[in-house]
Amino acid sequence: MSERIAVFETKLERKPSSLSWNYTIEVPLDIAQQFIAKDNRRIICTLNDKQKFHAALMPNGNGGFFITINAAIRKKLKLEAGGILQVQIKKDNSKYGIHLPEEMEELLLIDEEGRTFFHQLTPGKQRSLLHLIGKPKSSAIRLKKAVVVLDFLKTNNGKLDFTLLNIAFKESNQRG
Repeated sequence: MSERIAVFETKLERKPSSLSWNYTIEVPLDIAQQFIAKDNRRIICTLNDKQKFHAALMPNGNGGFFITINAAIRKKLKLEAGGILQVQIKKDNSKYGIHLPEEMEELLLIDEEGRTFFHQLTPGKQRSLLHLIGKPKSSAIRLKKAVVVLDFLKTNNGKLDFTLLNIAFKESNQRG
């Protein structure tokens, strides 16, 4: 069975939002409906055949769907509001809906308690943590972040508070 891929052209729009999701691309409804499952709207999006990223089809409140485009992607591709984009989307069949950094994958294999607490989190919180861990270019820093995350979850019985987690990251940096 071949993987379903949709290709379309659309315009980058800047919309006011209290959620800071200001830059979006509308996805034609007939295309969006092909990728929406009962409990999963995760996709892999490629812009202009250059930038691939994990995303979600977000409801626009009027029966349609859009994809948010963050500042890092806009900067890398030199995108401006009103610019036309070539978009390719396919279903994201990954376990977490985001790339799993190798360092975190290894820790999840060997740290049973940390793995248990991590998997008790909502999928959105798991993705947020994996994003934080995967952001640094250095493997050593990704590993350090992964250790801090699992230690934090174990210390707090699986309760995730991002403010306290940020303090834990800062303290780990001060320790070296």
